[in-house]
Amino acid sequence: PMISRMKDKGIKPKTLAVDAGYKTPFNAYFLFKESITPYMPYTRPRGPKDRFRKNDFVYDEYYNEYICPANHPLKYTRTDREGFKLYHSNPNVCKECPFLNKCTENKQYKKQIQRHIWQEYLEDVEEIRHTEEGRMGYKLRSQTIERRFGDAKEQHGMRWTKFRGLKKVSMETTLICACMNLKKLANWVIKDTQLA
Repeated sequence: PMISRMKDKGIKPKTLAVDAGYKTPFNAYFLFKESITPYMPYTRPRGPKDRFRKNDFVYDEYYNEYICPANHPLKYTRTDREGFKLYHSNPNVCKECPFLNKCTENKQYKKQIQRHIWQEYLEDVEEIRHTEEGRMGYKLRSQTIERRFGDAKEQHGMRWTKFRGLKKVSMETTLICACMNLKKLANWVIKDTQLA
């Protein structure tokens, strides 16, 4: 919605830095489709530390399958309603595997991996993250956006609202943002007069 509002005003960003909560396949797909370079942070793999995680399995794009650490394939079975492709291992192979305890607790000896239909866009985001441009672009976020949030919370009482209801909270937030913008404007004026 924010990008749509900007486009309506004739503004289109070239890059966009977001926090981990916005690192989703859809957001990555949307930003690339809009020709906006996304800067997204590293996210830790989820799941128990004593078990294989998804990134321990290698995706083979040509055969559309995953290869497990024991070098056996997990074949594509179907795509669910949420847009996740499901890959399953062969239970007969897994039953005899020495890594079974590190791989799955499934009673049918079957390992399942999900891959979103737009996962490739997230993989492109990871490529960007490792570039110098990606590192520097994401670093700017902490110096600009996060600093403003911190100021609003610590210096302008935005940690908690004093009101109830969307209308009253919106009014309070608008006043706080206006104060912060006036403060920024005053700092620019002071800098300009010092330079002159």
